[in-house]
Amino acid sequence: MESYVVNSQAVEEAFVGSFFLDNQLAQECTVQPEQLSSPALRILYSVIQSLTKKGKPIDPVTVLEEIGVDRIGSVGGITYIIQLAAWVPSVAHFHAYEEAVKSHHKRRKALAYMEEFQMKARDGDIEQVVSEGIQQLMALEDNQTDGEDSGEISPCLIELYGEGESDLGDIPGCSSGFTKLDSLTGGFQESDLIIIGARPSVGKTAFALNLALHHAVQDVSVIFSLEMSKKQLLKRAVCISEEISSVKLRNPYRYFSEDDWSKYTNALRQIAGSQLHIFDKAGMNVNYIYSKVRRLRKKFGEQARLLVIIDYLQLIDGDIKHKGNRQAEISEISRFLKKLARELNVSVIALSQLSRGVEARQDKRPMLSDLRESGQIEQDADTIAFLYRDDYYSKDSKHPNKIEVILAKQRNGPIGTIELEFKREYGKFVD
Repeated sequence: MESYVVNSQAVEEAFVGSFFLDNQLAQECTVQPEQLSSPALRILYSVIQSLTKKGKPIDPVTVLEEIGVDRIGSVGGITYIIQLAAWVPSVAHFHAYEEAVKSHHKRRKALAYMEEFQMKARDGDIEQVVSEGIQQLMALEDNQTDGEDSGEISPCLIELYGEGESDLGDIPGCSSGFTKLDSLTGGFQESDLIIIGARPSVGKTAFALNLALHHAVQDVSVIFSLEMSKKQLLKRAVCISEEISSVKLRNPYRYFSEDDWSKYTNALRQIAGSQLHIFDKAGMNVNYIYSKVRRLRKKFGEQARLLVIIDYLQLIDGDIKHKGNRQAEISEISRFLKKLARELNVSVIALSQLSRGVEARQDKRPMLSDLRESGQIEQDADTIAFLYRDDYYSKDSKHPNKIEVILAKQRNGPIGTIELEFKREYGKFVD
């Protein structure tokens, strides 16, 4: 530990000393004063930042004037300030010093978090301790990357050119399996947050399961089920795959025919051979979801297309700091899901309940304002689709098997409505 402290001090001295040799460095530096461990160097760097903002030159005289005679001892005196510039071998290595300062700061924060984690783990609620620890480390990682993006566009332009020379197929995104919907969306795009909203029992889970099963044949589908168990979802998946009656599946031994048993075996074989993953832990929070998706991304590599489905958004456990403020909880969860989609380059489909305001209107087709508990969802989502069934409200409906998919928002494409057939006995959607 002692050698680490000495090394950190030397790096920080070279970092601060560089500004005396080249005043322009202060204008492009992204390090914050609190990222320095030495109190004296922290003060000096703050003074250098202040001089830069005022447009004044940086040299021992201006620094001393800015600090004041009464505070000169807090930075090691005039001799130490003059020595700092003399110790720097070359400003050519400044960016290496800058990155080293950030790295040392990150290490100190991580060590402090681990020490705090150990203390709390002895006596505290272990679930809460682990959750808070993950949040702290994720925040540390986010802060470490701030300012590191140079803003260069050339690599991205090269990537775009390469894509232009490659045939991306008719559907560049993750196909839904429905022709009309894919033609409207181009498939679900990676790094997008897609919200699918409907009133209870309209068919959100069934629709999402249809999407997951179709995608899992070629790529990876991940379902986080906060409402239903893994076994319940797999029973539904079996019904969808081979059009097996859900009523018969309640007791196959009694109700299955020979043909049903053949379909049942085929369905189990198909699902077992797919890349479908289901997590059904009760009380999931955003950290749990992030850790599982990140692990799968690492397992399958960057080339794999991951479709992540969350059933449903309002059941995710929010941060305890928002206890009593459900709108703030949902807003933070929504922002996190968008961040998850971007950071891990996955398509995130989050199912969402709609408010009862739908019931009060004569035309009960959902609108954006019906998204429950938070307008933040509407802002974060790249695509928002609603499911509407006329027979949900009218037993005498002329279209008992028709379901409308209303595309109410699409950041990078048109909006519109497409119709699907809903085979309710099997929970299956078809064009």
